[in-house]
Formats: sequence, structure tokens, C-alpha cells
Amino acid sequence: MNDTAADEDDRRYRAPALEKGLDILELLAEAAEPMTFTAIVNRLGRSHGELFRMVQVLQFRGYLDQDAESDGYSLTDRLFSLGMKQPRTQNLVEAALPIMRQLSLEIGQSCHLALHTHGEMVVVARMESSEQLGFSVRVGYRKPLAQVASGAVLYAFQPEDVRRRWEALFSPALSDAELADFRAHADEVRQRHVELTPSQFVTGVTDISAPVMRGGSAAAALTVPYLKKIKASMTPRETAQAVRTAADRISDQLVEADSRLY
Repeated sequence: MNDTAADEDDRRYRAPALEKGLDILELLAEAAEPMTFTAIVNRLGRSHGELFRMVQVLQFRGYLDQDAESDGYSLTDRLFSLGMKQPRTQNLVEAALPIMRQLSLEIGQSCHLALHTHGEMVVVARMESSEQLGFSVRVGYRKPLAQVASGAVLYAFQPEDVRRRWEALFSPALSDAELADFRAHADEVRQRHVELTPSQFVTGVTDISAPVMRGGSAAAALTVPYLKKIKASMTPRETAQAVRTAADRISDQLVEADSRLY
């Protein structure tokens, strides 16, 4: 196909109004703080007239919320809720929660379930520690795959073509050396079938993660942010074995759930 034909195909499949709405959603998804309408316009390089109605409609449909004090816009959880309504995601969470509850009781630590989204991992379910002292992350928490244990696990158990697609989504992009190190580390995780590494964000926490498998690849990562306690009931390595066993049980449940779905 020549360049002219390619350009024609690009134009044929473009929907300018839809693209503007998606640009707004993607911009706010990456924003740490609510953004004013003027800031949105400036960041996207559009005019006020082009985006005003888009923002109004997205707010009316419940995708955006406006802060009363700053007038800044931020995403609501509507997109997340829509994704969670997908049968495969519903089955995953429903299968995982009872096993996560049992795991939390067994190890005296919290745990959470994470999926891949656009080069990052996002937490979709969590179970609090059964003890009075614990550490947990909220649902919706996200970090780049290369920075967290669950991200390494999700990446490690993917075929090569999927890995390459995910790498193109990394933000910030990794240098050639960093990417080579991450690939090598992921291969080691794949051999061990569990990740156990100090948290890059919280002192005293060891992230322990294992893959939840579906169709030969990791559909999710089951992770325990292991909080170092005096007189802990289980060591990190004992906890790693428990996490791996729990992840395997969820994987088995998914096989049964998918067979009923299809």
C-alpha cells in the first residue's frame, strides 16, 4: 500500500468528535490533579469551541467530575465500572475474592489483584489484612509495569508479540539498557513462577506476586505487599509459596468459570 492509500485509509476511519472525547479522557487519566477547562484546551492544542461541548457531554454522562473550588475536571470511576462489568473480568474478580480472603487469613497480610492496562498495572480488587496492623493499596491504584512486582509478573507470562506491544506503551519509555534488564528479570520471574522483591515505594514492604493464568498467559497478578512485623506468623518465602498456591487456585476457578461462560 502506498502512502496516498494509507492516508486515505486513515481519513476513512477517523471520527473527529470521538477522537476529541477520547483525547480528553486519556489526558485526565494521566493527570495527578483536576485540570481546568483552559488547561485541557492548552494541553490538547484545541480551541475552546472545539472542546466545550465535549466536556459538557462527558460530565453529563458521568465520565467527568468538576471540583467545586478549583473548577478542575477529573475522571470519575465510570470507565472503571464499565470495564468491571465485562463477564471475563467479573468472573475473574468473583473467583478471586474468596481465595484472597482465605489467603489474607492464612498469612496475616493484605493482598490485591492487578490487571494490565495501557502499559501499567491497575488494582481491581483487594482484601484487607485480618490483623489490626497491615498495609494495603486502594482499588484503582496504578503504576508502570516495569516499576512493580505485579507488573513484572503480568509481563513475564505473556507471549513475545504481546510483550512487544506492551513495551510500546511504557511511559516513561525505558532506555535500551533498562528494557534489556527488565526483559531478563521477567524471564527469571517466569522460571520461578513468583516474584519476591523489596517495594520501590514503601520502606519495610516486600512485594510478593504470582500470576493468575488464563489461556496460557497471565490474566492478572495476585500480590501481597508483605509488611515486615516483629514475630510475624510467616516468613516472606513461606508467604510466597502461599501466594503462588492461591494464584493457582484462582487459575483453576477461571477454567471452570470460562467453561460455563462459553
